Amino acid sequence: MRHPKLTLLALALGTFAIGTGEFGSNGIIQLFASDLDVSIPVATYAITAYALGVVIGSPTIILLAARTNRRRLLIGLIGLFLVGNGLSALAPDITSLVIFRFIAGSVQGAFFGAGAVVAAYVYGPGRGGRAFATVMGGLTIATIAGSPLGTLIGQIAGWRVMYWTVVAVGLLAGAALVAWPPRTDELRGSSVASELRALRRPNVWLMVVVAALGISSIFAVYTFIGPFVTDAAGRDASVIPLALAVFGFGMAVGNHLGGRVADRSADRGLTWGYGGALALLVLIGVAGSSLEVLLPCLFGVGATMMYAIPSIQVRLTSFGPDAPTLMGALNLAALNLANSLGAIGGAITLDAGWGTLSTVWAGFVLTTTGLVLYVTTVARRRPAPWMTARFIAG
Repeated sequence: MRHPKLTLLALALGTFAIGTGEFGSNGIIQLFASDLDVSIPVATYAITAYALGVVIGSPTIILLAARTNRRRLLIGLIGLFLVGNGLSALAPDITSLVIFRFIAGSVQGAFFGAGAVVAAYVYGPGRGGRAFATVMGGLTIATIAGSPLGTLIGQIAGWRVMYWTVVAVGLLAGAALVAWPPRTDELRGSSVASELRALRRPNVWLMVVVAALGISSIFAVYTFIGPFVTDAAGRDASVIPLALAVFGFGMAVGNHLGGRVADRSADRGLTWGYGGALALLVLIGVAGSSLEVLLPCLFGVGATMMYAIPSIQVRLTSFGPDAPTLMGALNLAALNLANSLGAIGGAITLDAGWGTLSTVWAGFVLTTTGLVLYVTTVARRRPAPWMTARFIAG
């Protein structure tokens, strides 16, 4: 390989563009709702459509492109990403925007899955966790910088300009993906039968459920950071960007450390990540009305949850070594399901009148359920020897 570090940079740049488009959409929802003359609840259909694109569209793309070389697949996916976001910028009504956000979302899981395969090739055998953490790194940076900057651009120049900005970053990522990743047959795809065979393994689906339940506490916190700061801690809304940045920095740190531990012990990465998050959720629930307690805990929740995600990928791939791209897509699909579960769980506690900080208890229940499920089922099972050998070799 002529450009190993630049290849990893190209992958991270791609996920940064994707993450900016995803999270930036949340920041401009009021803007496009007003411009398209719909209510905020109706405008959220565009956000939901993106998530459905990740859950439904990405696995479908991977199955259709099963035999495609992963480098060429990444280039094709970034092209589809440009189409989805470019059309979003031109959307004349909410129905069109919903369709175009679904198209943009269908790229995400497939890109992360194919990107993880390319990154694993660059890192070499036995570093699958670090490889996936590298790909996820662009997404964590998007939460720190891309999303706030995209929201600011939308507020100043209009929501359509925000999507054109995402397209511009996507063009840079596309150029990097054309120039730097290696051209090799070792990145060739597999048969559709191999991909489908992985879906017949119960452990794969158990890991998807473990991920969806466990990671949901990120979103039971992140979704409600604004009310935590203004209502629970009684601070001015100007503190919210700081709280979001603190949470984002925690995610970046946790992702980096989690990639390293996942390659040594995926069990430890997941159980320590989930367990640490549970302790921090309790602390927020009890004392989160103090900003001095809340901010360090926000950093900690972001860090501990992201600490677990590379381990989830390693475990998924160990159970489906013949379909690593699909396993990456399923991981991202699980994270989007976690987004919905965390937000819905928090909304239920708020509607019940249990107070602003009560959303963390919804996350506590969901993550506890995921951890118990993992410890009692998946952690007790190991891939067959032939599967482990293929995972380590590939």
